[in-house]
Amino acid sequence: MTSVDPTPEPRPVELHVHAMDDLRYIRSAMERAGAFTAVPGWETVLVGLTALAATGLAAHQPTRTLWLAVWAGEALLAAAIGGLGMARKSRRSGTSLTSAPGRKFLLAFCPPAFAGVLLTVALLRTGDPALLPGTWLLMYGAGVVAGGAFSVTAVPLLGIVFLALGAGALFVPAAGDLSLALGFGLAHVVFGVFVARRHGG
Repeated sequence: MTSVDPTPEPRPVELHVHAMDDLRYIRSAMERAGAFTAVPGWETVLVGLTALAATGLAAHQPTRTLWLAVWAGEALLAAAIGGLGMARKSRRSGTSLTSAPGRKFLLAFCPPAFAGVLLTVALLRTGDPALLPGTWLLMYGAGVVAGGAFSVTAVPLLGIVFLALGAGALFVPAAGDLSLALGFGLAHVVFGVFVARRHGG
């Protein structure tokens, strides 16, 4: 009498299942390779903190020229902190700022930033500096949204926050200083903490 093995033979995995798994892996790898991931977290927090300090310092300046000088100094400081943070994070992750995603990020971010500088000069020449906070927030937000198309999802969302604050500051110029504090200060701090915890520092 022959015994029957009760254990069923494993069914072979169909070819199309393997193919779908491979396609998902390839798609995920391409998305990671095509994203600019050197946006720094803790350095962005530091930028936010220096912006909050600049808000308080600028508010106590007796003239608009000194107010502008404080924010110009903050812009240079923030650029230095952000640039060093990107370089540090790219080295740690073994990527390059001159890689294709890095170049796309910078090429998308820089034109709105340059336009913001030109608009600042134009508004100062026409004697309407009350529009500066809204202009800065809008142009920075536009650059972050554009550059964020080549980065993690949180980056363009940050840009949208800046666009909203900039629009509010243009329509309510009296809230310009508050909008600067909420954008360049608080939004950077919150975003930086999120990036540091979710995207490797």
